[in-house]
Amino acid sequence: MFMANTETQTDRLFRLSALPHVLVVDDDERLRDLLSRFLAESGFLVTTAYDAADARRKLEYLAYDLIVMDVMMPGEDGLALTRSLKEQKLQTPVLLLTARGETDERIEGLEAGADDYLSKPFEPRELLLRLHAILRRVASAPARAEAAIRCGKWTLDLARGELVDGDERLPLTQVEHNLLKALAGRKGEVVGREELARLCDVDSDDTGTLRTIDVQVTRLRKKLEEDPKMPKYLQTVRGKGYVLWAD
Repeated sequence: MFMANTETQTDRLFRLSALPHVLVVDDDERLRDLLSRFLAESGFLVTTAYDAADARRKLEYLAYDLIVMDVMMPGEDGLALTRSLKEQKLQTPVLLLTARGETDERIEGLEAGADDYLSKPFEPRELLLRLHAILRRVASAPARAEAAIRCGKWTLDLARGELVDGDERLPLTQVEHNLLKALAGRKGEVVGREELARLCDVDSDDTGTLRTIDVQVTRLRKKLEEDPKMPKYLQTVRGKGYVLWAD
């Protein structure tokens, strides 16, 4: 479905951002499309990937609330990808799908870091119930401060107020640190400049506050982004504010 010319693709994404965002990873095009349509009709925002490599590309640029992934895929299978993502400290819950339902294989999936496991063939309503159960568990889990937030090659060390890439460390000013921390706490959501000013404790008049936030975003992009003029992680939503896409 195409939107009116006045609405950009980014505008459309953020209009839908209140919906839980699911990444469906399956090499079976027919099943991938069926799942995509069913989940979209059930109130989810859906992105699809046709194999592990495609999933990695999608995960690099967008944050998801859930991942639904087939185990039996050519190349890197779902178990290996799940294990790798969890080793990279990705917190996104994973539900694995497989044609095999033996107990040992279910245990292997859970040991790889999956949050749930559903054998094919399955009833779509059961998948929906399991996804909602995962979302409820995540929502009810005790809140905890993240020690580090990753954006591409950089990891934000909240304790030190630095961007870290291996042995390379890039210090942030206090305002930059507060700004990035505020956006990371609402990652994937648009945050207005007035609210960012409040969260960052910026002290100035209304016009000056907005200008200060814009300047700090520009400075932060120069440190965070590979190409600050074409930002991948710290993006502007015209007329609304800023959003951080973090891993």
